[in-house]
Amino acid sequence: MARNNELWLSGNEAIALGAFEAGVKVASGYPGTPSTEILENLSKYEGVYTEWAPNEKVGIEVAIGSSFAGVRVLSTMKHVGMNVAADPLFTASYTGGRAGLVIINADDPEMHSSQNEQDNRNYAFAAKVPMLEPSDPAEAKEFVKLAFDISEEFDVPVIVRTTTRIAHVKGLVAEGEMLKSGVEPGIEKMPAKFVMLPGNARNRRKVIAERQQKLETFAETFAYNKIEMADVKIGIITSGISYLYVKEAFPEASVLKLGMVYPFPKLMISDFASKVDELFIVEELDPFIETHVKAMGIKCTGKEIVPAIGELNSFILKKAFQKESPALFSPEELPLRPPNMCAGCPHRGLFYSLKKLKVFVSGDIGCYTLGFLPPLSAMDSCVCMGASIGIAHGMEKALGLEAKGKVVAVLGDSTFFHSGLTGLVNVVYNKGCSTVVILDNRITGMTGHQHNPASGQTLMGEPTHSIDIKNLCHALGVKHVVEVNPHHLGETETALKEAIEFDGPSVVITKSPCVLLPEEKRRVKQPYTIDPKSCTGCKSCLRLGCPALNWVPVTEQQARELGFKEKQKGYTRISEMCNGCGQCAQLCKFEAITRAGEESA
Repeated sequence: MARNNELWLSGNEAIALGAFEAGVKVASGYPGTPSTEILENLSKYEGVYTEWAPNEKVGIEVAIGSSFAGVRVLSTMKHVGMNVAADPLFTASYTGGRAGLVIINADDPEMHSSQNEQDNRNYAFAAKVPMLEPSDPAEAKEFVKLAFDISEEFDVPVIVRTTTRIAHVKGLVAEGEMLKSGVEPGIEKMPAKFVMLPGNARNRRKVIAERQQKLETFAETFAYNKIEMADVKIGIITSGISYLYVKEAFPEASVLKLGMVYPFPKLMISDFASKVDELFIVEELDPFIETHVKAMGIKCTGKEIVPAIGELNSFILKKAFQKESPALFSPEELPLRPPNMCAGCPHRGLFYSLKKLKVFVSGDIGCYTLGFLPPLSAMDSCVCMGASIGIAHGMEKALGLEAKGKVVAVLGDSTFFHSGLTGLVNVVYNKGCSTVVILDNRITGMTGHQHNPASGQTLMGEPTHSIDIKNLCHALGVKHVVEVNPHHLGETETALKEAIEFDGPSVVITKSPCVLLPEEKRRVKQPYTIDPKSCTGCKSCLRLGCPALNWVPVTEQQARELGFKEKQKGYTRISEMCNGCGQCAQLCKFEAITRAGEESA
């Protein structure tokens, strides 16, 4: 039962509380599962300025600036966002800051909502910055507060790593005391520390080496690096969510739990290893701890038995250690629910038109990536945020005239501002001829409706300037820029054809709001219906893949009874999911689809 000062919070909610209690005044990040809810919750605390940056690089640069100004600051991102932010992160390790700078990095083992699986503990090693890894929401809150103390004590950015399970699991979290940085906000010129010319950087490199030694010493006494001695036959070194799996699977084992996963408490590890008969390393993804323990000359077993792909759980660990299926409940396979665009999604009309044109579609990261799936099957590549334009340009440069009119780049409005904009600049600058389609649905849809530079509102809920994408493209030098409503299939196809045939870079902006926006949900809609008597069962409407359209199969006898031709195999039915977009009606040559209340032809 929760006590008076305890709250039932997710890991992300706990991190937001920890940042507030740590005295954070500024926070900047880019939405990405599983980290998105941190800033959304932090924005609710009074006295904290929060913002969505166009991308993670900008987010961490804002954080560095706030730290330089003597204010505690938080930056959040998912694991692939760290790739974007790596440039300023590595140099921030050299400059340090003034007030505490903490970065929340959320890894996504199993790729629940990501294009790859990467272990960002490697970034801490490469950038030479400390990393903390909590095992539950309560630790997540405390570790954020500790991270700010470490950041200011050692003059270094600190990464707090979470994974999907930690970010979204709920747990009891005790409210704590409010902390305050000892740094006085203000402008203080420190060019030898903040200007990373080679001469200064060489000096700072020595500072990093000295700092690293101090952090290694600190790790030996860090309270959340702790040994839990029990049966000495098996000793396990672990961290993060894996610690909970270990405690459930092997309650009798001795455990060294690392709360600071970099740098390592080498003396503590050596001491623990010497006290157990056999040493194991249990960690999700890469053999990060294992590699470093083996480099110390300590014999241990890790990825020889523990999977390096996907998430772990206690069942997997039991099975790995016993080499036989344990007497536990094995994970049950859940029925698959095929992903699909929403009923009435404006992106569906675009991808239907692109498929008709039989072009190579260089796609991007967003809910529109679902255009890859049948029956639309209209996306041919998707690599990372903002990559669609560069890939299309590269294909055109590689193939020359052979690629003319055959390659189209597709990306969302938020992705365009994240990192697609520079790709379009490159096309214009290097005399490319790419056709770029920007899907402007007025929001960052995939991560849950976060605002972006085109949506006209900030994370703080304030109205702001909405960047006009059409004018922006013109300003970059694109001569052919058109806007079209993707629900109008004929106009969309015509706009695409004209853009593809244009001699030079061209942009088509499909403008229609996401159907899940609150104002769209409130809008009174007139759904469509199908007259079964007029439906010939041609299935043209089903090529859209709209979940509101259902195929009803019939036998020959049923066909006769319903007044169909004997060879008709069935008919389409429109469910209550219809929101009246009208795309299906445009495909029905027999005018069987009409708005509810109207008669078919």
